[in-house]
Amino acid sequence: MHLSLADLILAAHALFVAFVVLGLVAVLLGKYRRWGWVRNLRFRLVHLMAIGIVIAESWFGLVCPLTEWENRSREAAGGEAYSSSFIQHWLHEILFYDFDPWVFTVAYSVFGILVLVAWLLVPPEYSRNKKI
Repeated sequence: MHLSLADLILAAHALFVAFVVLGLVAVLLGKYRRWGWVRNLRFRLVHLMAIGIVIAESWFGLVCPLTEWENRSREAAGGEAYSSSFIQHWLHEILFYDFDPWVFTVAYSVFGILVLVAWLLVPPEYSRNKKI
C-alpha cells in the first residue's frame, strides 16, 4: 500500500509540475490563439501561487513536501526512496536531475519572472460583475 501511495504522490507531483510549466505555455500561446480562458483570474492566481511556492521553497532551502511524503512512503514500504516501479522510474527520469541546488533556485526564479511577465503581456480579466 505504501508503494502505491508513493507512486500516487509522484504522479501528483508530476501533474503539479506540468500545470506550472504548461500553464505558462498555454497563457502565452493563448494570447496569440485568442483563447479567453487563459485570462481567467482564478486560473492565473492559482498558477502564480504554484510557481511562487516552488520559488519560496528553493530560496529557503526547503525540500518539497510532496518529495518528503513520497520518500517516507517508499521507506515505509520497506524499500529505499525511489524504488523501481514503472511509474516511479519514468516520472523521476522526467522530473529530477542532478544539479547543484543553486541551479534550481535560479531556474525557478527565472521561470517565476516569466510568469510575471506573462501577467503584463496577457493580463487576466478582472470581472467586476462576478465574485472571485
